[in-house]
Amino acid sequence: MDISPHATDDSPVHRLNPLTKLTFAVTVTVSAFALTMTWWPLLLFCATVLPMVIISGTLRKFAPMLLALWVPVALTVYLIQGFFYPDTHRVVAEIGPLELKYEGLVFATQTTLRLLALMGGFFLLLLTTQPGALMSAMTQRGMSPKTVYVVSAALQIAPALTTRAQGIMHAQQARGLPVTGLRGRVRALVPMAGPLILGALTEVGDRAVAMETRGFGTTRRPTYLTEVPDTAAQRVARTVMGLCALTAVVTNVLGVLR
Repeated sequence: MDISPHATDDSPVHRLNPLTKLTFAVTVTVSAFALTMTWWPLLLFCATVLPMVIISGTLRKFAPMLLALWVPVALTVYLIQGFFYPDTHRVVAEIGPLELKYEGLVFATQTTLRLLALMGGFFLLLLTTQPGALMSAMTQRGMSPKTVYVVSAALQIAPALTTRAQGIMHAQQARGLPVTGLRGRVRALVPMAGPLILGALTEVGDRAVAMETRGFGTTRRPTYLTEVPDTAAQRVARTVMGLCALTAVVTNVLGVLR
């Protein structure tokens, strides 16, 4: 699955400063987890994340990627919380010795919808932002190089592993290993896991050398090859989004909208 952003995309969302999209993703996540209404994260997702995905033109890549990760997690949460949630009083169904509990289903619904909002916001950032542009934008705003690296590396993990896994699978196919169908893909997992993990560990050393060459951790303010455009309107929007996230947290602390 191709989850890397395309440099040629020119939607209004792609043209936003990377910090604006990062602030948006963080605000959606904080707001989804701060308020306790069960269906609030779904409303937040549909009202904010989904329109941004449609405007950016990434829906055809966004939907499969989101479903591929969110559905297995949601099923796991429902199974665990539905059958093993503590301190319950209403039993929906009995399956052998196990009891499906109403309170567990409610908690699982709230948790999975919160994860939906979290994944949606950050997948939008991933699909519309070049990691290099995000690093430059964060550095230009005076953020710590360590913070910049952690955020950038987290965004590049999934695309890097996906690209490496595809390369390993193509090499296996060239050597005659069948990888078509469900059974073939399962058989290919074991020989693919070793090179994938070793390649990731090797890349850590390469990254360390590259960071040292570029003066990572220097106390002097660096110069920039590319200036990431920013506007006053976006700076105001980031401030408003930060205030919205703070309001959601304060609302939770004060016990409002429970």
